[in-house]
Amino acid sequence: MNERELRLRLRVLQAALLAIAVVFVGRLAYLQLLRGDVYRLRAEAQALKRIVVHPVRGNIYDRFGVPLVESTPAFTISVVPAEFPLERTPLLAMLLELPEPWLRKQLQEARRAAPFVPLRLVRDAEFRFIAAVEEHWTELPGVQVEIEPKRHYLTQLRLAHVLGYVREVSPQHLEQLGDRYRPGDPIGHSGVEASFEPFLRGEKGYRFVAVDALGQPVARFNEGRSDIPPQAGFDLYLGIDAHLQQTAEQLLEGKRGAIVALDPQTGEVLAMVSKPDFVPDSLSGRKAVQYFPQLLSDPERPLLNRAIQALYAPGSTWKMLVALAALQEGLISPQTQLLCAGGFTYGGRLFRCHHAHGSVNLRRAIQVSCNTFFYQLGLRVGLDRMHQYGQLFGFGRPTGIDLPGERGGILPSRSFYDQRYGKGRWNEGGRAVNLGIGQGELSVTPLQMAVYAAALGTGVIRQPHVVRAIYNKRTQQLQPQAYAEYPVPIRAEVLELIRDAMYDVVNTPGGTALSAQLPGIAVCGKTGTAQNPHGQDHAWFIGFAPRENPRIAFCVLVENAGFGGAVAAPIARELLRSFFFRASPEQVQLPPPQRSGNL
Repeated sequence: MNERELRLRLRVLQAALLAIAVVFVGRLAYLQLLRGDVYRLRAEAQALKRIVVHPVRGNIYDRFGVPLVESTPAFTISVVPAEFPLERTPLLAMLLELPEPWLRKQLQEARRAAPFVPLRLVRDAEFRFIAAVEEHWTELPGVQVEIEPKRHYLTQLRLAHVLGYVREVSPQHLEQLGDRYRPGDPIGHSGVEASFEPFLRGEKGYRFVAVDALGQPVARFNEGRSDIPPQAGFDLYLGIDAHLQQTAEQLLEGKRGAIVALDPQTGEVLAMVSKPDFVPDSLSGRKAVQYFPQLLSDPERPLLNRAIQALYAPGSTWKMLVALAALQEGLISPQTQLLCAGGFTYGGRLFRCHHAHGSVNLRRAIQVSCNTFFYQLGLRVGLDRMHQYGQLFGFGRPTGIDLPGERGGILPSRSFYDQRYGKGRWNEGGRAVNLGIGQGELSVTPLQMAVYAAALGTGVIRQPHVVRAIYNKRTQQLQPQAYAEYPVPIRAEVLELIRDAMYDVVNTPGGTALSAQLPGIAVCGKTGTAQNPHGQDHAWFIGFAPRENPRIAFCVLVENAGFGGAVAAPIARELLRSFFFRASPEQVQLPPPQRSGNL
């Protein structure tokens, strides 16, 4: 090889080395300058973490499409117990203004039960807590700030016992529900929030991220292509009329009791109020920690839905059922007259009436609420028939409303008395006399009485319900809900006579509810004053309007208020005024529902 060839080869080698160097430097510059952040994050990442993305809970609307409840984003501070060193507990407690012993106990219990499930410490966190955590994040491994949906109530309505509230799932719920819920998950605890929880809650999503040694996210895994998006919950459309509901709440403010208004043609609940009540917004977010214990300890029991859970003697509102049974069975005729001299003596005991009404027929007896007439009629009807007809109208069992916790009341039977007092140790006649005016062991809910009033007006028992339809966000269809109904097996002329008598109660001189008159509207109703062994009598008024093709049926119950005609009837009048004399918006149109014949 001569010198010339050697130089040529050397130059080729130099050029090749230079090209390699240029490529190497170029690649290094690309990695450092353009992709440096990506590879730095990958280098810092120690593991993959699956982060739960909570779905947006479904919204709730009234019958006219007025929004009642929605979900809004809120910050939650949580900690993964397995990643958090317990010696940092004092710092975390100080930053979040939490009691250190309580926080340490929570962390220790979570480490044993679910060490890798985030323990939520502060929901709806204020910005100052977020800033404090971010400032000390290097000292707080496993502590994270999440965005979760929070329930927000959009109107001035309470609707507390209808809507219910959402809280963290309890340990008892977790045992029953299995893997769909983890500690800290929100769940409906009462009202439609509870009974329609499977529809409202949606489906969780998951986000996969790379985390560093402190458990802090540093990069999205696979650029987010492996993430599973959450699915939003379905929306509910209620039968509630927000305007009527607001009126009912105002009418019962400062009292104890309940108001229920139904559409007698469908069974939809137009309004339902129980007082005292609570503020649903205060059970959502950070206020709930202090507010909920106050509700539990309140002697007025604001969490109790008196419309479906409290039991009362129906008093004179029961008299129409006794009258129906007597007429249907042929025990009396519309012309039958019974004497009222101010009371009725049976078994050596005087059962008193509030007046001496003289000789009265059935229609007049209902109009003036003559106890003496119904003492005698109760005796003729007897215990067994009264139980039979009570069952026809749904007493003694829950109505089947789509709200949790409904009670069925007590409809006394022969076996009931045998069990309570022993066979042969109770007086059947005396019990029938007392039941004739709706007293004794008989107990009902205000909702049952509203259903009873609706059935008297239409001749049909319809299952009461709050939810009209569910909006399926996956199919984008509004799905009407099906509910049961059945005709009451009472002759038409019998029902007509009862309606005439209830019309007289409100509109004919001498009636006990003249204070419920509403010009231009034929209101039919019945007052009741139920004896209360624990204090002043309870005031009832039930009814429907108008007389022909009724559009609303109602029950008003005011605890310890005295006479139904003086207290409950005027409340009902104002409720009806709100319903009939206002311009109503167009309600949401639904496809025709499929109805069932059984309750």
